[in-house]
This record gives sequence, structure tokens and C-alpha cells, in this order.
Amino acid sequence: MLAVDKVSIQFGGRTLFRDLSLTVRAKDRLSLAGPNGAGKSTLLKIIAGIENPDSGRIVKAKQATVGYLPQEGVKHAGSTLFAEAKKAFGDVLLLQKQVAEVEAELESLDPAADAEAYADALEVLGDLQIRLEHHDVARMKPRIETVLGGLGFKPEAFDRPTETFSGGWQMRIALAKLLLQEPSVLLLDEPTNHLDIETVQWLEQWLRTYDGSIILISHDRSLLDALSNRTLAFESGQVQHYSGNYSFYLQERQSRREQLERSFRNQQREIEKAEQLINRFRAKATKAKMVQSRIKQLDKIERIELETEESGIGFRFPQPERSGQSVLKLEGIGKRYGENQVLDGLDFEFERGDRIAILGVNGAGKSTFSRIVAGVESATAGTRKVGHKVGVAYFSQNHADELDPAKTVLETIEKGATTAAITMNLRTLLGAFLFRGDDVFKSVGVLSGGERSRLALARMLLQPANFLILDEPTNHLDMQSQEVLQRALADYTGTYAIVSHNRSFLDPIVTKVLEFIPHRPMRVYHGNVSDYLEKKAAEMAAAAGPAAARGTLTASAASAAPGDAGLNRKDQRRVEAQRRQQKAEALKPLSQRLTDTEARIAALEEEKESLTRRLIDPDFFKKQPEEARVASERLHTIDAEVEEAYSAWSKVTDEIEKVEARFAD
Repeated sequence: MLAVDKVSIQFGGRTLFRDLSLTVRAKDRLSLAGPNGAGKSTLLKIIAGIENPDSGRIVKAKQATVGYLPQEGVKHAGSTLFAEAKKAFGDVLLLQKQVAEVEAELESLDPAADAEAYADALEVLGDLQIRLEHHDVARMKPRIETVLGGLGFKPEAFDRPTETFSGGWQMRIALAKLLLQEPSVLLLDEPTNHLDIETVQWLEQWLRTYDGSIILISHDRSLLDALSNRTLAFESGQVQHYSGNYSFYLQERQSRREQLERSFRNQQREIEKAEQLINRFRAKATKAKMVQSRIKQLDKIERIELETEESGIGFRFPQPERSGQSVLKLEGIGKRYGENQVLDGLDFEFERGDRIAILGVNGAGKSTFSRIVAGVESATAGTRKVGHKVGVAYFSQNHADELDPAKTVLETIEKGATTAAITMNLRTLLGAFLFRGDDVFKSVGVLSGGERSRLALARMLLQPANFLILDEPTNHLDMQSQEVLQRALADYTGTYAIVSHNRSFLDPIVTKVLEFIPHRPMRVYHGNVSDYLEKKAAEMAAAAGPAAARGTLTASAASAAPGDAGLNRKDQRRVEAQRRQQKAEALKPLSQRLTDTEARIAALEEEKESLTRRLIDPDFFKKQPEEARVASERLHTIDAEVEEAYSAWSKVTDEIEKVEARFAD
């Protein structure tokens, strides 16, 4: 489908990769691993045709198409959200425009006076409508609705102008258009940066069944493990291939490293023996020929070189002063922006040692809550009480904009360092966040947005706070830097709350989850993110039946002895029968709606096929021009009816799936 053939590229005298070759097969799931700046995004841009390599080429099958999603910088304007998403079907829109033009031409002609021109126009119209038929136009609208809904857009936002959406939502629009276009090869560069955890889960499921190939860059290990079947690792100017997902890559990389080290040690022993022999007999004339032979053999040896692995960076937070048991208490917190009530009557208390993940869809109030907790924004109602000896540090993306552009990276860190932090190696900390070598002498003004965010995070981590509030701290961190931050938080003795959708980052370091849902009370779940997702799934299943069935389950479970596995067999059969009956009652009206809708679709499709067969016949236009005109008009109106029927079919099948999920074990 697509091949990278001996591609090389360098920037500023540094080679990113040389003579890189790979083949992308149908339905491949290829992930790119390696530190930021290693060349992963550059490779995607080369494949997409945005950048040119220094040497080599991209070979693409004639029928293959490539779609590319950059990390950021996409903006849309001049149309509504739905209209912008519809642009993904450019070829269909062109055909529809041509149909409208021919229909307008037919209206301007007199069938009697312009019989020949009228017949020709009808024939062209029939051909265009047949071509439209191959694109399954009727499914276009429901498909757009499905993708936009999956990416978090509410139906009421479909008519909003695209320029009114923020940067993160702009990236979602770009992602929606790519998913709708369905290119043969989908190039995704950090697609989850601007998504909440529910949307990440939806995207993961969508990509699992994607018919094309995918090349993915992500720092979300859970996503990489779930999707990829091959990994391309960018390491020290070289690119290594691994036939597995990210976890497989880590294991195999370690195995290869150990094998290389063994080979290196064996070779070093052989070289040492040869050098000892040469040194021993070098001065003896009788052995001169043998010595020269050994020297030549030694020169011909292809020496194994071990890349120096970067040692684990032992960054630790300056351990803070111990706070009181109650870190921060919120009572009756409300927050309103104009007519939009984001938070209402919220009560919560942070206790010393809390390790909290803050989750929820975008717009549910997570960041607003974080700002109120941090004290950088006031609530419109309620009280915020800070506990004894509590020092708060807050990280948001806006911190990057507050850095002094005239200062260097190192000066920025030195200015933010406290006496307790000065004792640590600040350059080591900067190295953990990808500022290495002469990078520390760059002025802040020349840094990219991602680099500024990483610098702001590094500076904040030096503060002696015992209560940290971090809003999406991993968005611009590669895997190694994420692990540095993760280890530091694991060893941290204070309290923290983190807004993030990165499951693999959060799972080992959080013990409580706060869930935000628009216009509903905040909920608290004990456990990590995986525990939260399991409990949510269980809640959906349990919510299926009426209260009576739930009461039966609860009562039966409560009556069981502490060591019992649960319900006895008789009770279990009764409960299962009740649930089957409830499921059948819930599905019955939906199944009838589905049957009726499918029958309507079948009838419309049959009528459409019959009209199409008649319109294909040139004699039909010549001998029966009036009937041909009526048939053509009817074919046009059927398209709208079929589209409406498919939308109804899509909605009822979604409802059936939700009922099935609620009753699933």
C-alpha cells in the first residue's frame, strides 16, 4: 500500500534518521516510539508530503490515499460545524452540485421545443445520480452525526460557526473530518492531547475497526498497547523495527540490549586476547609475520558499539512541610459564567495524602474546579477553606505564557528554585524535561509551545508546596519524562489532584477519582482510573432493570453468609428470569421500530433501483421525456427520504445497543 524507501533527513547538522525503509501493509497498526525530537513527527510529515527528505522517497499505490492529523495548529472558519464535517465527502458534494446544475438546466428547457437538449440533459442527470448512488449518500448524514457525537460534540453545536470553537475543539473537528474521509493510511500525531477519557475510549474503539492502515504517535501507553501491532523505535539516530505493541517493544528492546551486551563482552575478551598476543610477540623478529597477521585480523573486526543508555534521572520533589489533616474544604461551591452554570452546590474536602484524578468530558467543569481549588479563580457561591500549613502550587497550560521571553531556560529555572531545591542539579531536572546540552541556554522567546509548557511544569515542581493541582501535565511530555514525573509523584509526601486523560500515567499514582458530568453532581470513586472505568461499566449494567429487580439482588446478596459466593441457585435463576423479561420488554418497542425502519429502507431502495434501471435506458429519455423527467425528480426526492430513514435506523440501533449493554453480564 505504501513504502518508505531509504529516507534520510537531518536538521541543523543532526541526523534524525538515515536510510529508513519500511512497508505499510493493509490494516497495519504501526506506532512510532522514542523521545521528543527524535524524528517521529518529521517522518509523518514526509509520508504526508508536507516535508521533503534529504534523500529517499515515498512509494504509494495508485489507489492509496493518505490523511494526516498534526499535533496542533489546525483552524476552521467560514462554515458551521456540520458543514465543515461534510467537506470530508468532497467528491460526493461535487456530484451533488453537478446534479443541481443539470436540474436547473432542465427547468430552463422546454421539453417540446428543446427535445434533443432536454433528452441529453436528462441522460447526464441519470448518469450523475447513478454515480451518486455508488457513494451511499443516504448514510452520509448519520455517519457525520455518529462521528461528531463520538468526539464529544453535542447536536446543538452542529450549527455553530467553526470559528467559535477553541483550539482543542478545532483539533477534534480536524480529526472528525479525517475519520469520515477514511483514507487508506491514517497518520495521527498525538490525537488524544485534546480529548477527555470518554472520547479517548470512543476513538480507541473506532480505530480498532478502522479498515485502513494507521501510523500513530502517542504518549498514551494504554492506547498504543490497545491498537498497535508493530512499533518503530527512534533511538540515537537509528530506527529499529519491533513486531508488537509498545509493551512488547519495551520487553524486546531490553532482550536485544542484553544480547548485545553479551556479544560485546565476548568480543572484548577476544580482542583483549589478541592484543595480549600481539604485545607479547611484537618484539620477536621470528614472530613478526604472525603478529602482522593478527594486527590485520584485529583491524578487520567489526566492533560492536553499545549506545550509552541515559541513566534514570533521579528527580525528587523538595519534600514539603507536613500539612494538617484537612488540606482544603469546599462547601456549597457554585460557578456561573453568564447564563452557564458550571458548578452548583459542590461539597468536597481534600485530606492529607489524597492522590486524586479529576476526570470527565470537556466542558464539565474540571478545569474550573481546579482553578477554584488552587485559588486562582473565585467561586460565585460557597466557601473555600484552606487547611493548616497548606501551600498550594498550580500548573495550567497558561503558565507557559507567563514565562519571561528574555530569560534563558536555565535562568528561568534558577529564578524559580527555592533554597531547598538549589541543592539538586537543576540541569538534571531540565534534562528530565528534554532540555539537554545547549538547550538550557536558549531564550524562552524562541521555544515552541510544547517546550514552554514543559519548562513551566519543571519550574513549578521546584516549589515547596504540599498541595499540587496539575491540569493536563503530560500533554507535551514523552514517555521518559512522563515516567520521571510519575516516579516523583509516587515518592511525593504531599497531596495532589491531577486533571488528565492519560490512563497509564494515572493508574499507578492515584487512589481516588472525581468524576465531572455536565449539569450533574460531582461523584467520588475510590481506586484508580481502571477501577473507576470498571465501576462505571458495572453501574451501566446494573441500571438496566427497575428498582424492584435491584432490590431483589441486594436483599439476596445481603442474606448470604459472608463466605458465600453470592445468590443460591434458585434465587439466581429467578433473578436471571426477571432480567430476561425486563430486557425483552425494553427491547420489544425498539425491535419493532427497527423492523419498520428496515422495511421502509428496503421499499425505498427497491423503488430507487427500479427508477435507476429505467433512467439508464437512453430510449426512455427519447420516447417518454415527460415520464423520464418525473422519474428523475422522484429519484432525487428518494435520496432525502432514504437519508432520513438511515438516520432513524442509526438512532434506534444505538438505543438497542445501549439496552444490550445495560443488561450485559
